[in-house]
Amino acid sequence: MALSMLGRKIGMTQRIDSSGRAVPITVLDMTPCPVIQKKTKETDGYDAVQIGIGKRRKIRTTKAVAGHFKKHGVEPTAQIREIRLTAEEAAGLEPGGTIDVSLFEPGQFVDVEGSSKGKGTAGVIKRWNFHGQKMTHGAHENYRHGGAIGQCATPARLMKGKKMAGRMGNERVSTLNLLVVDVKKEQNLLYVRGAVPGAKNGIVMVRASVKKKKTALA
Repeated sequence: MALSMLGRKIGMTQRIDSSGRAVPITVLDMTPCPVIQKKTKETDGYDAVQIGIGKRRKIRTTKAVAGHFKKHGVEPTAQIREIRLTAEEAAGLEPGGTIDVSLFEPGQFVDVEGSSKGKGTAGVIKRWNFHGQKMTHGAHENYRHGGAIGQCATPARLMKGKKMAGRMGNERVSTLNLLVVDVKKEQNLLYVRGAVPGAKNGIVMVRASVKKKKTALA
């Protein structure tokens, strides 16, 4: 896994490109992320780093969590993520250091991971795009139902994964190969083309694209 950075989704805007088209842009707040802990194969069995984002209130910090941050000499953060890296990628990253927006550059492709918007409990039409039942010819109070869900004598049970009504959204979603349009290091802002998962102020993780290595400027 490539070195990643945590950020916060500010919102969306647009820019006019060289051909005169309006391009949708998502603005991400990439305030420097402190490195909380570094793990190695010798001490932990694998290579990884823990990074954080935001500030955690003291009243919301348990003694165990506070001790973890104190051990590594870092102020408690609101969110913690662990990133698996190779020994070469983790070189130079030590507890107390930071990862900032200079990790990215314009023209680069990135992957953005976040939690999608929670829609609450939804029916099969909204959740799975079902067609619904007929609105005429004897249909009675059965317009937006999912229809029969049972099986025959074999296997005589409801199959796992059947599309039914239930909780919609609030799932981890990754959007791949988004182009970095601009990087403003002074304001810690990252501009990417297109939409990213989640609502405003949602936490996202940004990393160099896994599948698309080349940059648009190459």
